[in-house]
Amino acid sequence: MSAPLRFIARKILPWIADVEVYGDVSKLPKGGYILASNHLGRLDSLVVYYVIENDDLIHPLTDKYKKYWYGRLAGRIFNVTWLTRGQADMSAIREFISRLKNGAVMIIAPEGTRSKTVSLLKAEPGAVYIASSANAGIIPVALTGTEDADVVARLKRFQRLKITITAGDEMYYPPEIKSVKGAERDALLQSSMDEVMCRIAAMLPERYRGYYKDFPRVRELLDKK
Repeated sequence: MSAPLRFIARKILPWIADVEVYGDVSKLPKGGYILASNHLGRLDSLVVYYVIENDDLIHPLTDKYKKYWYGRLAGRIFNVTWLTRGQADMSAIREFISRLKNGAVMIIAPEGTRSKTVSLLKAEPGAVYIASSANAGIIPVALTGTEDADVVARLKRFQRLKITITAGDEMYYPPEIKSVKGAERDALLQSSMDEVMCRIAAMLPERYRGYYKDFPRVRELLDKK
C-alpha cells in the first residue's frame, strides 16, 4: 500500500500546496528508525509519504478512532497498528521493536493526539523506550501548514496550502536506558523525550512551540542557529 500512497502524495500535494523541505532528507537512512513529529492535522500522514522512500512503515494509532468511520478508513489505508488507549500495549510494542530491527520506519506523534491549538503538547515518552530497545534512532521532524482548520479554509477559497517539513539530526539512546527501574526510569525516559520535543520546538515558529516554548533547552538550540 505504501507505493500507491507515495505516488498519490507526490502527485496531489504539489498540485494543492507549496511544499518546502528543510534538512537533508536525502540522507535519511533506508530504515530502522523512528520519525517523530508534531501533530497538526489529518494531512500529516500523507505528508510523510512525500519524503520517505521506505515501504515498511509503522503507523500506531489509538483505538479510540475505531468508533469513527474516518478512523477505520485511515486504519485500512495506512495499515495502522491499533493501540489500546491508556495502556502500555506490550504486544504492539514488541511488534514495533521487531519491525524496527528489521528495517521498518516508525511514524509517531509523541504528543499522542492532534493539538487543537496547533502548538506543542507535552509528549509521552514511549518512543524513547521503543527506540532504545530496538537500538534505533529518532529523527525529529517539524511540520507547519497541515493544521485542519487552515487546510479546510484555504481549500474552500481555492488557495494553495503552505506546508513546511523540517528534519533534524538523528538521535540515539543507549539500550541500557530501559533497564533503569521505577521513578528513575520514568524521569529518564521523559527527559529524553523532552529533548526530542525541544529539538522539534526549535525548528518551529514561536507560535507552534506551546508546552516547550519556555524550556531553556529550546532557547539554547535557537541560540546555536
